[in-house]
Amino acid sequence: MQTVVIVIHLMIVAVMIGAVLLQKSEGGGLGMGGGAGFMSSRGTANLLSRTTAILAAGFFLTSLFLSWYAGYNRAPSSIIGQPASQTQPAGGGPITPPTSGGILDTLKKADEQQQAPAAPSGPQVPRSQ
Repeated sequence: MQTVVIVIHLMIVAVMIGAVLLQKSEGGGLGMGGGAGFMSSRGTANLLSRTTAILAAGFFLTSLFLSWYAGYNRAPSSIIGQPASQTQPAGGGPITPPTSGGILDTLKKADEQQQAPAAPSGPQVPRSQ
């Protein structure tokens, strides 16, 4: 269903681009406004204007349908109140839940538990074996 509507949507877009490009420029924005053009009669201008309006309405409706259809089966969800995952970290022992403090304190304690012995702070003298 969605694929059919997307194909119709793209066909409407292509035809609407063509209809807009065929219309006569009234402002002469790029210095091309004068003279007799390909579609210079009043009847074709009205036809192109109506065609553009109908295509714009179709574009609007297909866009609304596609956005509605994309969220049709989506259930509302919240990250607040969801239980934490019970997976073990790859590095070692269990992480105890915090008794006080916030998430930053918990992450700092977990990092300290998983961290290897501290690296030396400066250059070291090589030791012979």
